[in-house]
Amino acid sequence: MNVNIVTIGDEILIGQIIDTNSAWMGQQLNLVGAEVSAIHSVRDTKEGIINALETALKQADVVLMTGGLGPTKDDITKKTIADYFGADMVFHEPTWERIQGMFKRWGRSTTPAHKEQCFMPSNAKILFNKMGTAPGMWFEIDGKIVVSMPGVPYEMKYLMEFEVIPKLVEHLPGKPIAHRTILTVGEGESRIAAKLEKIEEGLPDFVKLAYLPNLGNVRLRLSAIAKNGEDIDAILDQKVKEIESVMPELIYGYGTETLEEAIGKLLKQKGLTLSTAESCTGGFLAHKITKIPGCSVYYKGSVIAYAYEAKRNLLAVKQETLEKYGAVSEETVKEMVVGVLETLNTDIGISISGIAGPGGGTPEKPVGTVWLAIANKDHVDTLKLQIGKDRLRNIQYTAVQGLNMIRQFVHKYYPEKVAALD
Repeated sequence: MNVNIVTIGDEILIGQIIDTNSAWMGQQLNLVGAEVSAIHSVRDTKEGIINALETALKQADVVLMTGGLGPTKDDITKKTIADYFGADMVFHEPTWERIQGMFKRWGRSTTPAHKEQCFMPSNAKILFNKMGTAPGMWFEIDGKIVVSMPGVPYEMKYLMEFEVIPKLVEHLPGKPIAHRTILTVGEGESRIAAKLEKIEEGLPDFVKLAYLPNLGNVRLRLSAIAKNGEDIDAILDQKVKEIESVMPELIYGYGTETLEEAIGKLLKQKGLTLSTAESCTGGFLAHKITKIPGCSVYYKGSVIAYAYEAKRNLLAVKQETLEKYGAVSEETVKEMVVGVLETLNTDIGISISGIAGPGGGTPEKPVGTVWLAIANKDHVDTLKLQIGKDRLRNIQYTAVQGLNMIRQFVHKYYPEKVAALD
């Protein structure tokens, strides 16, 4: 099953919103054996929509379109598709009854635009949209399938899950496909590839290994498509074990788990508490940690000590340390982490101080120089980073390295500790 995705909306092309719909759709389609061969993003114009539709129909068996189905005049997808297929627009009474019922429950009245929204191409099968006013539309033309859905993510996801994917599987069953995603941190793509060279060379031709790098971490995706009844789940599970045996120290999780989620689980499992002291990252590490629900069990707080006086007054960094070594130094982050441990009374603390850029560097300490320290009452470990000149990337990369330091520190100094049961 070859699929093209067409996303419609000026807001995507001008960067006002990010096209997360296509990524999610691609994931779900892969699970049922569909292959997304292209994604097209086009403007809300008749010419743009038709050009994308024509291109997609040449390339694919199935075209999934999102966007342009709202009640306002700039939403022209329906009429454009109807014109393209030579269909009339007809009033769909069940949709009008459903919209009226929705607005009645909300205590609001409909507008003429909502009634106009109920005119549908005569050759469309209407897909019920429980999450919004605009239904989806299913077209079958010359052996091809075209589906049009709202661009609102939760509406699209509902239609995909309950209407589109079940119908696609029924119409065009594909070969079984399976994936495994291994999440790593601490090494770059090329170093990981070197470690996995022999495993990769030994993969069957129906199993592929993809490297998906990001700032400070790399996702490894194993994919298999059964061609002759192979037990692809068992094969993938075996390959995961082989990869684990080669580099267990780099793997922090699987699937869609984030590094901060993995850190949270680890700290809860060990019954440990954490605090942070940040300078150049300005609380970004704390932000990543506190995105996780329930983090208050293990995370006690942060001290954002940007200026010299904040480091002195809030974290008890000595003036002579700052004068002799500077704020960006191993000596300073060691005192910062001791200070935050005492201030917030946690089992583990981590501190960060650096030059995020784009200015402020010196020949001895160029932009991108960052020091980190992590400690408990008995041990202090430090790390020096030499990154780059992009401020935001420096902050983001440092936060990832900080999270990895927490992971490594816990495994190193608390290997046997398990949280006490309530």
